[in-house]
Amino acid sequence: MARLPRRVIKETQTLLAEPVPSIKAELDESNAHYFHVLVAGPQDSTFEKGTFKLELFLPEEYPMVAPKVRFMTKIYHPNVDKLGRVSLDILKKWPLVLKIQTVLPSIRALLNAPNPDDSLANDVADQ
Repeated sequence: MARLPRRVIKETQTLLAEPVPSIKAELDESNAHYFHVLVAGPQDSTFEKGTFKLELFLPEEYPMVAPKVRFMTKIYHPNVDKLGRVSLDILKKWPLVLKIQTVLPSIRALLNAPNPDDSLANDVADQ
């Protein structure tokens, strides 16, 4: 396996040592670019009592390209399609200054503040 870039190592260490509140991320044992993520539904939202499984993958080109994030838990949300892919502005126009620790809370915030204008599930957005 190729050597991991220093930034990936540092971000992984920070994510594991300083967990993001209401989010649990674990590194996959067989792939240092792949994380298993659990996100608690935001308080005072439709998803408040839910826990959602996601996968986060750092492409070889990371940090030059955005991480890939996908909901593994089925969710009824205008910014998540049937395959679990997420439509989130920071993942589309990836600024290099962002890190994994920024992406995960942004996805959690999206649960509480859907953006129907950037919908992946038009049937859900229409409602």
